[in-house]
Parts: sequence; C-alpha cells; structure tokens
Amino acid sequence: MTKTTTTPAIAYLRVSTEDQHLGPEAQRRDIEAWATRTNHDVVVWHEDHGVSGTAPVDKRPALLDALEDVVAGSTLVVAKRDRLSRSVLNAAIIESIVKGKDASIESADGAGNGEGPEAAFFSTIFYALGELEAARTAGRTRAALAVKKARGERVGTIPFGFRLGEDGTNLVKDVAEQASLARMKELRAEGLSLASVAKNLASEGHLNRKGKPFSKSTLSRLAA
Repeated sequence: MTKTTTTPAIAYLRVSTEDQHLGPEAQRRDIEAWATRTNHDVVVWHEDHGVSGTAPVDKRPALLDALEDVVAGSTLVVAKRDRLSRSVLNAAIIESIVKGKDASIESADGAGNGEGPEAAFFSTIFYALGELEAARTAGRTRAALAVKKARGERVGTIPFGFRLGEDGTNLVKDVAEQASLARMKELRAEGLSLASVAKNLASEGHLNRKGKPFSKSTLSRLAA
C-alpha cells in the first residue's frame, strides 16, 4: 500500500490583549482542519499571548521560535493572516524570512494562499486590512481612556505584582504576585530557559491572573 506523504507545518497562534475574538482554541481547531484538508502534518505549535499584531517581530518570542523552526519545504501556518501580523511592514519581514528558507506561509481560511503575483497581492491586502483595524481599535481605546481620565478614574493596565488599593486609584503590592515575580527572576538567574521557568512555576503553584501557566512571552517581559 502506498504511504501518503505529508508536508511539515509549523503552527503559529497569537492572541492580543485588545482583540480576543479568535482565541487559541479556535485558532488551533481551524489549523487542524486545514492540515487535514491539505495533507499537512503540524509538527510544532507556537503561541504568543498578550502580544499585538502590530508588535515588531523581535518583540514576539513565540513567532521568533516559529521562524527558527521553519525549514526548506515546510509551511508556516496561521488561522488568519491578521494572526501573523497587523502591519504590512512586519508581514513583509516575516514573508522575506520564510521565503529565504525556501518555505511558505499559509492561512487556514485560505486568504492569500497560493503562489504568483495575484496571491501576493491579496495577502498584502489582508495584512493592510488588519493594520487598518488595529489603528481603529487603538483610536477607540484612546478615546475611551480619555473619557475615564476626565472622570478622574484610573486608566491603563495594572502591572503584575500590584493591585488597586481600597481607594480604587492607587496601587499596592500584591503579596502572591510579588512572590511569583521573585521566583521567576530567581529561576532565570539560575540560567533556566523560559520554557523551563514556566514549567517550574506551574509545578510550584505560581500561575497568571487567569489561573494558567505563564507564557514565554509574558515571562520574557516580567523576568527581565
């Protein structure tokens, strides 16, 4: 019986803080369905959490790992083009890196897939639409924050390690989160990789605010 040959795929998932409409579980399902349809084998998964699609490539740890795993003949796959980037410039950088490795990029929803000038044109359009939506979202956020500031309300996220005091405005240290911060910095000082730090923290009961293990992207920011 002839054995069917599959093409290796590196999956990249991204969820930002301001845009949660396509969570990691939904992205994973879409990519798995794509792999079945197109005869690909997803050999590794990379996830960036709390990272904007407009962030530079070097500020997205999981994306850097995914690009490192790309080899000749493989495919870097995302659920949608805006998961890869919401910046035309950053998308061009990513595309250049992948093509330089003689590999390809595909979207599970089929948008911009294929070769030739038409596919390149449409993929650029999708990246541009993502950039436009990101700019609109940022504008709405700035407007909402301006209203809150005018009312005398606190604006901005509360840094990990702190919480709002009883006055609802000033920050006070959160004992449990401060302990997690101290432990992650201690583990990094011992030379452990971000993946190992995350594993150790989870085993010791140090979790993020959602009760889940810390992602590598979060650790790279907090344990610096």
